[in-house]
Amino acid sequence: MSKLFYVIGPSGAGKDTLMNYARVNINGRKPVIFAHRYITREPGNSNENHVYLSPEEFKLRVESRCFALHWESHDKHYGIGTEINEWLDKGFNVVVNGSRQYLPVAQQLYPEMIVVLIGASPEVIGRRLAGRGRESAAEIEKRIKRSDEINCDLTNCIKIQNDGSIEIAGNELVNIVTLSTLESILSK
Repeated sequence: MSKLFYVIGPSGAGKDTLMNYARVNINGRKPVIFAHRYITREPGNSNENHVYLSPEEFKLRVESRCFALHWESHDKHYGIGTEINEWLDKGFNVVVNGSRQYLPVAQQLYPEMIVVLIGASPEVIGRRLAGRGRESAAEIEKRIKRSDEINCDLTNCIKIQNDGSIEIAGNELVNIVTLSTLESILSK
């Protein structure tokens, strides 16, 4: 049976890096599709799998019901296309890069989805955010504090701590989305 995996975590936790690692390592050997996001942020030096849309084009797609999921965060709009429903119907596991703030809505729309929380220590997150060069020191501090302020139900979620090597956390994500270890994790 196909599953929707909703990957969340604070900026700098390494979601995009781990999702790219898993996508490259699975590489069609298992029925897993990594959905891209549509975002009103131009592509830059990011690991993120996304398609840029202008705010006007994004609004048109919302009005036309082209998104299965969509939200706003940090003055940008994010969407996951309705194609994920077709992939799920065809038996694929689908992995999406979600939003913690949007999680309650996503859980209502997809009550069977599996939430995967990517976490990292504040020190590691601070280093990673500084390294990507998109935020000032004050903005980085604000993002780190915001991580603690987001209140969402994470009781039925699988947690991956990403403070070490990409391979350790990346292989953990691969095992989860290919259902290799999912049953044992969910039975804990």
